[in-house]
Amino acid sequence: MDEDAPITPITGPNIDAEGRLTYMGEDGRRYVVMDGDERDETSSAAVMEALRSAGTLFEEIETLCQGWVDEVSDAALTRSEAVALLLATLETLLDDES
Repeated sequence: MDEDAPITPITGPNIDAEGRLTYMGEDGRRYVVMDGDERDETSSAAVMEALRSAGTLFEEIETLCQGWVDEVSDAALTRSEAVALLLATLETLLDDES
């Protein structure tokens, strides 16, 4: 696997036993998104509730992203190029919004 290639999550975000926000990648490894030291029990519960309530929307976004990557990679780009373009575009867009 290319070390620079993004790792696709195969699970939704979850708070582990140490209070860290994590997800499982397609490579079978667990990735830490946010360290548990940054949240207390109340805010961790609020994060989990927000993630649960937005789960369906996240699944829709994931489906749309997969469809876009499939369509673009069939036409002009390799799959890894399409994924990299999508992630870079989303990151730029979302960073501009904050």
